Amino acid sequence: MNSCVIGLQWGDEGKGKVVDILAENSDIIVRYGGGANAGHTVIVGDERFALHILPSGSVRPDKTCVITSAVVVDPEVLIKGIETLGEKNIPLTGRLLISENAHVVLDYHKQEDRLREEALGKNKIGTTARGIGPCYADKVGRSYAVRVGDFRDLDSLKAKLRNIVEYKNKLFDALYGAEPIIVDDIFEKCTAYAGAITPFITDTTEFLHDSIAQGKSILFEGAQGSLLDIDHGTFPFVTSSNSSPLGMPSGSGVPAKMVEKFVGVAKAYSTRVGAGPFPSEQDNDIGQYIRDKGHEYGTTTGRPRRCGWFDAVAVSYSVTIGAIDSIALMHLDTLAGLKELNVCRAYKIEGEERTFFPANTTRLAKAEPIYETLGGWDEDITAVRDFNDLPANARDYVCRLEELTKTPITMIGIGPKRDQIISR
Repeated sequence: MNSCVIGLQWGDEGKGKVVDILAENSDIIVRYGGGANAGHTVIVGDERFALHILPSGSVRPDKTCVITSAVVVDPEVLIKGIETLGEKNIPLTGRLLISENAHVVLDYHKQEDRLREEALGKNKIGTTARGIGPCYADKVGRSYAVRVGDFRDLDSLKAKLRNIVEYKNKLFDALYGAEPIIVDDIFEKCTAYAGAITPFITDTTEFLHDSIAQGKSILFEGAQGSLLDIDHGTFPFVTSSNSSPLGMPSGSGVPAKMVEKFVGVAKAYSTRVGAGPFPSEQDNDIGQYIRDKGHEYGTTTGRPRRCGWFDAVAVSYSVTIGAIDSIALMHLDTLAGLKELNVCRAYKIEGEERTFFPANTTRLAKAEPIYETLGGWDEDITAVRDFNDLPANARDYVCRLEELTKTPITMIGIGPKRDQIISR
């Protein structure tokens, strides 16, 4: 069976753990979108792995890992990830494949990201300043793009970089009065990158289709969350790629009909990083309780996440556009200790009750959450392994979320470790 794991909220749902668990029964794990702005955390025993570009299945030494053409690759972050796993006796040699058509994030992309956000001031989007947006912009613009395959021919790459840097310097000077970029410095880094990355470069689309023909089991791993999708999320407060399940076919070159199961991952509450409307946000003691109990600080940036109640309207929307088959509900243990739990079952927008998520920032900003209240629990559930052993209110909470999202919850996370999962 081929399957796909995708976030149903604004990212940070716990996809890394779910992918790591499902990877045990998969031959190949595929990262098909996003860049180093995505941080997936996997805990194996006492080891904590923070993966930013490498697929979460990388920590399993017997799995083949693929980075496809829709990923924007930061060579510095990628190489560091490869070296870190190597130091922990988890080598990637011979089992990591990187698409020759993946685009490359370089220093001028990060500089452009920073300069643009600073210029926007209070209207900034709240990016991670990792150069992701500018790299995707160059990809779409075509004329000033660098792809991983360019590392195979350094002479041609040097000529290309001279043209790009000349353009970028004119742009940065005119718009921001910034200091010029030195092309030789960029090329020197690229030369080092090429030596480390070239052995992994291949045609990943051909590899994936050959693997499917051979009956291999493939697990596709999404980055960020569906509500950050460039086309179907809360634009402009989104990422620069199709981070919903709709991005899987274009990102990997594998048609959606070849994937038998789509697993959506959601927290038992809601979080968001950066700016943008967030109807169920709790900017109060409840939000701080969730933040502290759930360790809600970014894997990539360390920024505190905005926290709020579970938003069934938003999650149901992601389920609908992604044709999600089942949900993995993570961080249920975080809610222990709260006497009451609110769930947003609908919005009120300009006097009208709505249950279909408006992926339009102007309309969403007007949404007033309509809550229903359920009982909480005090018991520590981190050692529970059977759904029937959960406190009655915890079981009722899970069942109510199933009813609201019209989707079975088949996995429940009750802690960060591999074995802290309840399968239903």
